[in-house]
Amino acid sequence: MTQKEYKDMSFLDHLNDLRWVLVKSSIAIVIMAFVAYFFSDFIFDTLIFGPTRTDFVTYRFFCEASHYVGFKDSICIEDLPFTIQNTEMEGQVNIFIWTLILAGFILAFPYVLYQFWTFISPALYEKERKNAKLFIGVSSFLFFIGILFGYFVIIPMSVNFLATFKISDVVKNDINIDSYIGMIKTSVIASGLFFELPIIMYFLSKLGLVNPTFLRKYRRHAIVGVLIIAAIVTPPDVVSQVIVTIPMLMVYELSIFISAYVTKKQEQNG
Repeated sequence: MTQKEYKDMSFLDHLNDLRWVLVKSSIAIVIMAFVAYFFSDFIFDTLIFGPTRTDFVTYRFFCEASHYVGFKDSICIEDLPFTIQNTEMEGQVNIFIWTLILAGFILAFPYVLYQFWTFISPALYEKERKNAKLFIGVSSFLFFIGILFGYFVIIPMSVNFLATFKISDVVKNDINIDSYIGMIKTSVIASGLFFELPIIMYFLSKLGLVNPTFLRKYRRHAIVGVLIIAAIVTPPDVVSQVIVTIPMLMVYELSIFISAYVTKKQEQNG
């Protein structure tokens, strides 16, 4: 489809194209969710409930690192005093289904991106269309890096802090499974989407809605926001907060660099 043909399409034609994009994306997610079903034991026992065990890889890494830098046992996790329980008759069934759908979305993410690219690409110039593979590859890479960051950094720190926090010894932490799974889903998806910030800034810069001056102006606000997030999801120690803060600030700085690059190219092209 040429750019002219795309512009000549009616609103209903665009809506119909979007509908098919959503249909194809949904089918892909369901197929990948079905694939994830065959690995459900690994997904639940190893991945989802892994951070509830003291031998989880992140806890062991922090413990060994603390020994290496001379912090002794200050970051070693020796006990996670909480239990996970189900309080609804259909609770585990719902959790099972929606977790597989989430896994399907994560696995199908590159294909979903491709479908949305096919929807917007007719509005782009020929040179921009040729960057489809680069766009999908970089976006998928950033998304999966964000997923890993959320899973191996944010979730273990959140579990450790929230599971050990007590207002009184009278209160025991018996956590509802829906609450625990909800935290897992929110953390990994939010982290994955946050790492898409450079891609978002690229398109916003192309549209003239954002520029590097604006991003630099609000850098301090971004730093404060990141520090607040780090303080919420990590234990009250400086090392943990730094581990969370640095990657997030690097993503923001990368967004400024990309915005500056796009703005410079647009100024050169006139």
